[in-house]
Amino acid sequence: MTKHRPKACPVHEPTPEEVAAGVEMVDWQAAAEFAARVAPPGPIATHAELSDLVAGLRQAAATAIDPVLATTQMTPVTGFSPVYVVDRARWVEANTQMMAAMTAPLAQSLAAHQSKPTQATQLVSGLQAGALLAALSSRVLGQFDPYAAADGRLLLVAPNVLRNERQMGVDPHDFRLWVCLHEQTHALQFAAAPWLAEHMQGRIGELMSGIVGDALARSQAPLRERLALAWRTLTGVLTGVFRADGPAPFERLMTPEQRAELAEITAVMALLEGHADVIMDDVGPSVVPSVAQIRAKFEKRRDGEGASRADALLRRLIGMDAKLAQYRDGAMFVRGVEERVGREGFNAIWASPDTLPRAAEIADPAAWITRLGG
Repeated sequence: MTKHRPKACPVHEPTPEEVAAGVEMVDWQAAAEFAARVAPPGPIATHAELSDLVAGLRQAAATAIDPVLATTQMTPVTGFSPVYVVDRARWVEANTQMMAAMTAPLAQSLAAHQSKPTQATQLVSGLQAGALLAALSSRVLGQFDPYAAADGRLLLVAPNVLRNERQMGVDPHDFRLWVCLHEQTHALQFAAAPWLAEHMQGRIGELMSGIVGDALARSQAPLRERLALAWRTLTGVLTGVFRADGPAPFERLMTPEQRAELAEITAVMALLEGHADVIMDDVGPSVVPSVAQIRAKFEKRRDGEGASRADALLRRLIGMDAKLAQYRDGAMFVRGVEERVGREGFNAIWASPDTLPRAAEIADPAAWITRLGG
């Protein structure tokens, strides 16, 4: 995109733990700068088109709130998060901040093993992180970040929305609203269950620390190689989860207990994504007239129909197929529960950590209902 940079997200002031994690493990500034340089360029548009895009996304985000509340039948405990329309570089910057927060517990693991990396190792880790974020930066339409400030923040990636609506030939107004329905559903999930962000951060952080700590303790390799192993493990947990084509490399390093915990975390991620997918469609044509057409075209694009071999390889490397499986498995779980107990009954899921679905229940909605006494 040219001549216009969408509004930047506010600078996140890291906690001492986040600073320690960044210094200990990754040069996050280098990651952000490298990703911004190598990320694919966005679509070309005039200043007027870009201004309309940014204004349209902000309006869509505001418009989406009432339909999401009405359709989900959920009540937020906290307010909806601020919305930032960003370009790819700003999305990368926001994600380095979020990854720094999520990886803070690794500082303790590294300190326990007296594993302080050199600046060169920090830089290499930063470049690896930057390469991953650069690959993702052209694919994400929106993202809810629950770890920024008190109420989180909602990011809408303007160039990616523009590229998708052009390539699919869909109505821009409808498509922007449809995207915002998904993202505002995520915002509502965390607003209705304010314990959820801390719960997930704690579980993921504990799992990462355990996996990395075990890997470092078992390895007899030189420090540089052990830190590289730690980084590969970290990125696997953050982006790989369970791949459709078999276990990701880092999973082979895990104990049975750690694999079971990862499956439980994956189940919650599937719930969040599947629920947002269900709601964005269930809002219906009275709000998004071309919703059926958008969904049909988006699914073809999401499945990589017509993609080049290089694009298909990239999708595999960044775990895109595993992510799509999360959307679909989660949506099937949500619909399976609602068919039996209705949307009000389903919303019991947001009550506490104990009411979240377990790994085996994602494929067996009746088991979740039975466990909750339904």
